[in-house]
Amino acid sequence: MREQFDAVVIGGGLLGCAVAWMLARDGADVLLVERDQINQHASGQNAGSLHFQLEYRMIEKGIDAAKRAAEAMPLHLEAARLWARLAEEVGEPLGVVQNGGLMLAEDAAQASLLETKADIERSWGLDVQLLDGPQVHAMAPYLSDSVVAASYCPLEGKADTRTAGPAMARAAIRCGATVRTRTSVDDVRRSGSRWSVSLTDRDSDDKRRTSIVTTESVILTSGVWTTEIGDMIGAHLPTVALALTMTVTAKTEKFIPHLVQHAGARLSLKQSAEGNVLIGGGWPARLITGVDGSPDFSVRPELLRASVAGNARAATKVVPRVGSLPALRTWVGTTTVTPDQLPLVGPVPGAPGVFVATGGSAFTLGPSFAQVLAELALGRTPGIDLTPYDPNRYERRVGVSQP
Repeated sequence: MREQFDAVVIGGGLLGCAVAWMLARDGADVLLVERDQINQHASGQNAGSLHFQLEYRMIEKGIDAAKRAAEAMPLHLEAARLWARLAEEVGEPLGVVQNGGLMLAEDAAQASLLETKADIERSWGLDVQLLDGPQVHAMAPYLSDSVVAASYCPLEGKADTRTAGPAMARAAIRCGATVRTRTSVDDVRRSGSRWSVSLTDRDSDDKRRTSIVTTESVILTSGVWTTEIGDMIGAHLPTVALALTMTVTAKTEKFIPHLVQHAGARLSLKQSAEGNVLIGGGWPARLITGVDGSPDFSVRPELLRASVAGNARAATKVVPRVGSLPALRTWVGTTTVTPDQLPLVGPVPGAPGVFVATGGSAFTLGPSFAQVLAELALGRTPGIDLTPYDPNRYERRVGVSQP
């Protein structure tokens, strides 16, 4: 069976659902395909931080690396603006709370790093305030006495990862988009002036049905599968998959209104609307690899005891009350970064009509990624200069697959 669409979106996480909604809202005939279920992978497995300050991983390798990472700040600023109004536009709650975020320092060196970081961020237009010890403890009395300073960004906060992606999928469907889950992409190739996308659907009994759809635009919102899909079209889209550890505690009364991060340790910490404390921040887990050494994303990554313990120590050191809360669950989520840590956003080289967005803080940047992709697919000029994130900055393979 052959079908035609204006755009095919590959990947049903927060980003893919948001792109499908934005395109369908503007009148495009959209197909969203997801290999498993909507929100099943990275978008539904992260801790939901909306962090617009430079994260620890962006500053731990020095100021030059931080300045390079800050080139993504226009995407951060636009994402902050979009998250604030997204629930109203989607028509469903997304669990968005922007009560501000703190990045903590526990010694003079970390405090100095925060000052330099804030200068970089403010040069791009981000509202960041430096707080000394008394100021930060007045704002956040739940912090330990070891905290000597903090940078505060009033735009930061959290979203509910369980509801945000599915809500956008429903909004896309209400606007006329077609959504197909349990649908894998087998091939993407140029067919005349359009693209042919070969698909395999699996039903609940694992029976399979193949089909081909044609489209003017292919939009890659495939997360850890971005490089694999790029290979299908002969495009070099280098990504690095990471498996990261998160823990959720039992419910308790509300006492942490902010997003909490650290300038000298891997840590993100926040409290959900129900009262659970979510702890993460980039502690690694082990990706399982296949015989060729590449990650096998069909197998659940392996927790590392050292990461679970290290994450707990980092959390309880700065928020001691967390140490008395029982841990309900520890899990692993996967995410994607690029070799140079900047997002990969824009037209795919050598593949007219194909667009990609991945890398960096993909959940935080989901709305701004989606807006840029929708503008590109609709033939509009994005409001953000995409030059720093251009996929063409990597050496690409020559040619596009032909039928």
